[in-house]
Amino acid sequence: MSILEAILQGLIQGFTEFLPVSSSGHLALVQHFFGVTGEEAVITTLALHIGTLAAVFIAFRKKIWALILECLNMIKDIFTGKFRWSEMNGNRRMIIMIVFSILPLFIFYIFKDMFTSISSDKDIVAEGLCFIYTAAILTIGGSCAKRHEQKGIIGKTAGETTVPEALMIGFFQGVALLPGVSRSGSTISAALISGQRREDAVEYSFILGIPVILAGALSEFLDLGESEAVIEAVPLLIGMAVAAVSGYFAIALIKWLMKSDRFGIFAVYTLILGIVVTGLGIFEHISGTVISLGA
Repeated sequence: MSILEAILQGLIQGFTEFLPVSSSGHLALVQHFFGVTGEEAVITTLALHIGTLAAVFIAFRKKIWALILECLNMIKDIFTGKFRWSEMNGNRRMIIMIVFSILPLFIFYIFKDMFTSISSDKDIVAEGLCFIYTAAILTIGGSCAKRHEQKGIIGKTAGETTVPEALMIGFFQGVALLPGVSRSGSTISAALISGQRREDAVEYSFILGIPVILAGALSEFLDLGESEAVIEAVPLLIGMAVAAVSGYFAIALIKWLMKSDRFGIFAVYTLILGIVVTGLGIFEHISGTVISLGA
């Protein structure tokens, strides 16, 4: 992997990890057209995901710190017998609901190898169909938010999420393991469907992504074992840095787009992209030729 390819993949990962257009799907496409497959694709994707975590910690540092302190207080209350479900504050309830949102992933973990094989193979039809699915859920989530606002319904905060709603958000997140299905788009849309305010839906989605991305990275790292893939360290580190910087700006952009009710533009983008990618994938099948931009 060249430095230019690393920068390109870092930019794509950083922006698409948080914009609701699917980072895994876009990375799979870039790796497909540049001929990056197998263990090399998995390692590169793993490194870039870790890079974007830095952006989340910086952008939501105040909220994350508040949640960490509340988590410590909650653990103390549990061991001293002072914990009361009915007396939880917003931050404590958000921590509990994030845990519930993570639980459905254990079911999807059973099919982890299938998700990994789809993202690292040489077929892009599945990615195209998943982009179309992303467009659908973004449209539904945006429509629910507008309908609530038109009725004058004040949305819920992230700390007012219920257990069924947290599990639903977690289920949508599990489906996003498929390349082409946006994790942020899925969880934000699910949060909007459950009645959360736009800004709270974004915050819940991104903070929920921290333990999920960490767990996914650790799992992929352990599965690699003694990998024989040879990847230069410098391009990989550059890609991680670019992913972190571009990810930070992407978070700022998505916050602005949500407030200005321009979220629907991503549904249009993923729909068009899905149709084009599906068409290219079908063309590759019919012609027997793999489109490649690599050397």
